[in-house]
Amino acid sequence: MAAGRSTRMGEAKQLLRLGESTVLGQTLNNVRVAEVDDIVLVLGFSAQTILRQLPVSATEDLKVVINQAYEQGMASSLREGLSALDPKTDAALVVLADQPFIRPETLDRIIEEHRRIHAQIVIPLYKGFRGNPVLLDRSVFPEVMALDGDIGCRAIFGSHLEGIVKVEVGDVGILLDIDNNDDYERLRRFGQSGQDEMALIEAANREPRAIPGPEDSDPSRGDELIVVGSEQVAIALVKLGQLLKFTVTVVDPLLEISVLPPGVRLLKTLDFSLLPENAGRYVVVASRGKFDEEAVEQALHARSAYVGLVANRKRGQEILRSLERRGEAPEKLATVRAPAGLNIGADTPEEIALSIAAEIISLRAEKRRE
Repeated sequence: MAAGRSTRMGEAKQLLRLGESTVLGQTLNNVRVAEVDDIVLVLGFSAQTILRQLPVSATEDLKVVINQAYEQGMASSLREGLSALDPKTDAALVVLADQPFIRPETLDRIIEEHRRIHAQIVIPLYKGFRGNPVLLDRSVFPEVMALDGDIGCRAIFGSHLEGIVKVEVGDVGILLDIDNNDDYERLRRFGQSGQDEMALIEAANREPRAIPGPEDSDPSRGDELIVVGSEQVAIALVKLGQLLKFTVTVVDPLLEISVLPPGVRLLKTLDFSLLPENAGRYVVVASRGKFDEEAVEQALHARSAYVGLVANRKRGQEILRSLERRGEAPEKLATVRAPAGLNIGADTPEEIALSIAAEIISLRAEKRRE
């Protein structure tokens, strides 16, 4: 999948340099080494420019299709890609061009799981965080082909809860993508040396700032703010939480502890059971769609006093419907604030963080009056 407009980059990110190759070139190299039978490259925006800059040898073993309707969103590219497959294809790995750091053995692990149990959908996880690529069995191809708009195959997950298999992999690459220039500057060293790659992987695995275990739980300790994600809203909320005297914990697999204010804890595994019990736990999920569903589910199971999701109303309702289909009680889901925050006309990340903090303070005051 390489048909996107790269609007946040300002240029075709598929052609950004990574050492001796490009983002797209490195992704293709990884797929070639894996146990796949055919590779379909879906292009759209800047298709001819991308083709001109790819070496001839890089396209000899590919079936290249051009999505003329790429402006309609990802669903149109999925249709083009699946339509180009051999009718006898057993399954398809949907690999995104801007994820050039996924190891070939990870792709093989996903394929192996499908072959082993014939799952309809196989999703890789890294420390509980969902990543890409996703494998689709041919039985779900018709549903994916029927999708419309700027949505991916995730839209059908709620209809196949029993057919989804999640596979834990030790590959942080499933979470690494290039959405903007900051991502590119942070990750382009991967194409320069294996030592740099190992440094980032080790950073992702590094022990977080000390988090007390359940045995250290103190019911008298202060209220706790859990922020999932490292986007601008999340960081602004962390700073506000400290000003408001919350114990603040950030949950993110890639964030470096050095960028957080002193006193803020970091959990790099999406597992709230690692946190001590706290009746005053307030959870805000601000992962920009990356870990929303899993994080909301974790927060509900942890009996949080507040669960807020930073997302538009449509996206929020999609996540809640998906969780309900997975067996979450409607009365619990009704407590999730989606979108999070009071309606104060917030626009900037700081204003959105303020609206969420105000909602939490209001809810906390209500509970104290009960």
